[in-house]
Amino acid sequence: MSDARLNAVERFYDFHPISARQILDAVAARGIAPDGITQEVLAQHDQDHYGGTAATDRLIAEAAVRRGDVVLDVCSGMGGPARYLAWKTGCDVTGMDLTASRVEGATELTRLAGLDSSVRFVHGNALAMPFDDASFTLAIGQESFAHIPDKPRLVAECARVLRPGGRLVFSDILHRGNLSGEDSLRLFEGMAFSEIATLEQYTDLLRLHGLEVVRTVDLTQEWTRILVERHAMYRSLKAQTTARLGLEHFERYDRAYEHFVGLYRSAVLAGALVHARKAG
Repeated sequence: MSDARLNAVERFYDFHPISARQILDAVAARGIAPDGITQEVLAQHDQDHYGGTAATDRLIAEAAVRRGDVVLDVCSGMGGPARYLAWKTGCDVTGMDLTASRVEGATELTRLAGLDSSVRFVHGNALAMPFDDASFTLAIGQESFAHIPDKPRLVAECARVLRPGGRLVFSDILHRGNLSGEDSLRLFEGMAFSEIATLEQYTDLLRLHGLEVVRTVDLTQEWTRILVERHAMYRSLKAQTTARLGLEHFERYDRAYEHFVGLYRSAVLAGALVHARKAG
């Protein structure tokens, strides 16, 4: 990943409306002190992906996650899904994220939830993962791969760190083949989406790198509704975002998200859950 694209992704999440501070402020507003934080409490605030815990439950069912699984969460963000997986199934989870502030925030939230014996977070690049070959039984991702350029290398790295028979289950933002260069540039500048793929590009790459495509699930209609709701939610955080980052930042993010949602409404963008399995 080029330095410019690395910096764009890190900057985007350093200044994202959802942060460890925002999550802890929301918990405190409910009258819950830090020593009263549990996974059940955090899960109401830390699921920064489309569909919240219901989407993670679907991923758990699709991947048949169970105790004994050694899971890698690629681009783990604030760590909500990683904590939820470990809490619900008893699996062991390592989250990896490019943005150091997300790793720090996720680590602190995990400590407060009392899950740091089974969930940990590391700083790393998905195109050069800091793990040995065949380290994990399952790799997951939720709406994060669109931030990563060089999809062939990304898929190759996921395949490399999976054990024989391991699963790769991820959901991602896709395009239908009609994404213009202008819209692609606006998505990068506003949302740090480095490269948005089609579903066919993903399935071809998975097969090329020795991963059998087990199933794909179209999530486009569901996500279009969710994204409209998320945009309204981000707007509801205007006061907090402006106080922390300034009005100009809030308005810039709002315009970028409005453009993003519009591309779903106009059937330019799509979404899917993809389940693949490594041979062996």
